Amino acid sequence: MSAYVPGLEGIVAAQTAISMVDGANGRLVYRGYVIADLAEDMSFEEVAYLMWYGRLPARAELDALTLELAGSRALTQAARITLDALPTETDPMDVLRSVVSVQGVEHRLEKPSIPLAIHATASFPTILAMFHRRQLGLEPVKPRADLSHAANYLYMLNGKESSPDLVRALNTYLVLLADHGMNASTFVARVIASTDSDLASCLVGAIGALKGPAHGGAPSAVMDQLEQIGTAENAGRWMREARKQKVRFMGFGHRIYRTYDPRARILKELCARLNPKFYELASKVEETALQILHEEHPERPQATNVEFYSAGVLQAIGLPKEYFPPTFAVSRAAGWTAHVLEQSANNRLIRPQSEYIGPEPRKPVPLSERG
Repeated sequence: MSAYVPGLEGIVAAQTAISMVDGANGRLVYRGYVIADLAEDMSFEEVAYLMWYGRLPARAELDALTLELAGSRALTQAARITLDALPTETDPMDVLRSVVSVQGVEHRLEKPSIPLAIHATASFPTILAMFHRRQLGLEPVKPRADLSHAANYLYMLNGKESSPDLVRALNTYLVLLADHGMNASTFVARVIASTDSDLASCLVGAIGALKGPAHGGAPSAVMDQLEQIGTAENAGRWMREARKQKVRFMGFGHRIYRTYDPRARILKELCARLNPKFYELASKVEETALQILHEEHPERPQATNVEFYSAGVLQAIGLPKEYFPPTFAVSRAAGWTAHVLEQSANNRLIRPQSEYIGPEPRKPVPLSERG
C-alpha cells in the first residue's frame, strides 16, 4: 500500500486533456492555450466549446452553441416550484445546489452528454438571478436569447442591460475560472461520475465542495477581511495584530502555484480600472500581507491568489458578496461538465485506499459489564 499523503497532495488521480496548472511557472493552460491569451479576447461561449469539444469553434459552430445555450436557460416547472419554496434568507449556494438537483430529475436516467452539459451550464445564471430578484421582492426577468452568457446573467439580475465594460469584465472572470485542474470540486464531480451516476448528481456534489470557504467561498471572506481593515492606513496595524491572533490572511497562498496566480494578475488589472476605491485598499493590503508572510516564512513562496481581486471585480459588476461563490459556479459549470464527460468516456471507478489507525481487533464487552 502507498504511504498516506494528507490532502492527497501530489497524488495523480486522473489524466486530463482539459486544463493544466503549472504551479512552478505560474501558468494555467486550457487545452493547449495559455489563459492570458484567452481571457481578454475570447467569449465564455468559445471557452465552453473548447472545454467540451477540445478545440476552439468556427463561426458557425459558435453561433450554434450560443443558440443552444440561449434556448436552454429556462427552468423546469419543478425547479421553479423548488426555488419559490426556499426561504429568501437561504444561502444562494444552497439554492443553486437544491435547484440543480431538481432541474436534473428529468435527465436522471440519461448518460452525461454535451447537450446535457449545455443545458446545465445555461441554467445556473437563471437559478441565481431568479432567486436574487425574489430576495429583493421583484418579479423575475426572463432570459434573452440575443444576449451572451455574461450579458444575460447581468440582465436577469438587474432587469436592464449592463454596460459593455461590465459585461466584458464578467466574461473575463467567467473565462478565467472555467477550469483549474484537479481542484476539490472537480475531483468530487469526477468521483461521482466514476460511479456511472447522472450529471446532476455530479454537479450537486461539485457545488457542495465549492461552497466551502477553503475553496469557492474565499472571495466573500476577502470582502469581510477588507471591510474589517477599513482603510489603507489601517492595513499594517490590523494585519500585524491579526497574525498575533493566528488569523489567516484571505486571498493569499495556493496549494499549487508557487508564483503569482496568473488569473489574479489579470483580475488585478481589471479591478484597478473598474473599482479604484476597492483597489486602493486592496493593493495596500496585498503589499502588507506579502511582506508579513515573507517575514514569517522567507523559505515559502507566498503570492496573491485568484480570490483576492475576484472580490473587487465582482463587486464592481454589482454582485452582492453572497453571490460571489455561486457566480464562481456559473463559470466552473463548463469545466465540471467537461471533466464529467472526460471521466465517463474512459471510466474506472475512483476507489482509493485508506490507512486504518484504529485499535487492533478485540472482543466486545457485553452491555452488562460496561457500567
